[in-house]
Order: sequence, then C-alpha cells, then structure tokens
Amino acid sequence: MHSLFEEQLIHEQMAVHRFIDARIDMDAETQSIRPGSGMFSVDTEPYVAELERLKQRVDVPVLASLNGTSSSGWTSYAKRLESAGADALELNLYEVAASPEETGAAVEQRQLDVVRSVVDAVKVPVSVKLTPFYASVPAFVRSLEQAGARGVVVFNRFYQPDIALDTLDVDRRLLPSTSAELPLRLHALALLSPTTKLALACTGGVHSGLDAAKAILSGAHVVQLASVLLERGPQHVAVLRDELMHWLDTKGYKSSAEARGVLDLHSAPDPHAWERLNYTRMLAGWRARDGWRKEP
Repeated sequence: MHSLFEEQLIHEQMAVHRFIDARIDMDAETQSIRPGSGMFSVDTEPYVAELERLKQRVDVPVLASLNGTSSSGWTSYAKRLESAGADALELNLYEVAASPEETGAAVEQRQLDVVRSVVDAVKVPVSVKLTPFYASVPAFVRSLEQAGARGVVVFNRFYQPDIALDTLDVDRRLLPSTSAELPLRLHALALLSPTTKLALACTGGVHSGLDAAKAILSGAHVVQLASVLLERGPQHVAVLRDELMHWLDTKGYKSSAEARGVLDLHSAPDPHAWERLNYTRMLAGWRARDGWRKEP
C-alpha cells in the first residue's frame, strides 16, 4: 500500500484543532451548528479502513507501508496496521538530514532503534525501504538484519525538489520513474545479494519484464512497481510477467529463483565490473569528439 505518513496525520490533527476546537468558545450562537472535531477522520482510520477493504477483496498478501517521525508513532501505528490485518509492514526510512549538528552515525542509530522497536512490537514480518545515501549500504543492511528486519527494499526515490525560474519558487512536482533509474538499484542489489540473508526487493525503474530480469540477476527476490502501473494501468502487470517468463524460458531458467543472483558481486563472470575500478576502464574506452562517442 501507499505510505501512512505520521507528520501528515499530525498536520491534519492540528488543522482540525485550529479551525474547530480552538474556536468553540468564540461564537456561542454557532455552537449548535458547528461540527465537532470528532466528525473528521484525522488519524489512521481512513488508512485502516482501506487496508481492511483490501483484505476482504484480494487473496494476495497486503503489505502496509509506514513513514513515521517518532519512536512512539512508529510502534503505535505499526500495531494498528497489524491489528487491521496487514500481512507485513514496510518501514519507509525516509529522512532529510538538514542539521549540521547531527552526524550520519546518529541518524543511522536512530533509524536502527526505530526498526528494532517496531520488530519487537509486532509479529508480522518487517521490511525496510532505504535511500541510497548511506556511506555503506551493506553495513547498514547488516545492522538491520541484526535488528530483526526480514527484508530490504532499494531504493526510495529521495526528495529532490527543482527550481521554478519563472516564479522564483521551489518546484515540488514528483515525476514518474524511468528505466534509467534502474542501474543504481542493480548495483546495490549486486553488492547486497552475497552478503545478507534478508529478502531483497527492487523498487524504482522497473518498467518491463526485462528490467525485472536484470533486478533478479543482480540478486532481487521481488520487484515493486508503481510508476509503470500509474501510466499503463494494473493490467500491465501481466505484460511484465509474460516478458519475464519468456526471457527466463529462452535462457533455460525454470524459475526466477534459478536466475537470482547469477550476476551479483560473488557470481558474475567479472565481479570487478561492480567495483570502482570499472569506472576508469569504462571512461578509457570513450573520447570526446562530436559529443561522447565510443572508440571503435
């Protein structure tokens, strides 16, 4: 499911208080017709209701997604989603580090504490969606494994606002992903696959069955889809599935499990291709003449 954002809930609760509760004694004549704050669903009720409807109407597991801002928020909302029938939880560790007073180590430790608290609070499996901006993604994933996480999702599409030059304002539009975003995920999956026992999911940049095949070869157990389904509709899942199955069949794989990790860091014909040295080798084969063009 889409993420439940703790700060959005707090914002809505404060808005109801500001426009209704805070004015209840200001105009006695309208108290009989003014709606009470209890009329508005400003907590988890809409999300929980949607989760419950999904559980009634589909046979596949339903994963609820949570994006919290406080330890108490993470755990209390996680318990509510579990009670509503979520088969698993995805914790969206989406954090914009804006203070120079807080170190990266402090941010990571706070995130690990949150994961550990949620894992201890619920019985359903907990996966963690990461951003690519860690000094060492493999080391952080190992810490997540020690904290009790069951899976990792790479990567969240990080907040990247643009600038609107005509209005001199921040442009906060979110554009759909493209297959061009996939290589960052493939690289991370290839590094993580041989070093962790956690289930690995790829999200961001999977727009075809061949994209899914690349993720699986790099070590992904599953892929997540969003932009391509928003653009082409849910029926496009069948197209991607058929493309993937056709590719697996042409390569002689009986299942995606057989193909998983075939090209990860420890299994690729040239494991060094995933490492930094390959960058210099790649540049050595290019030259600038009439733009970038590869040497014959």
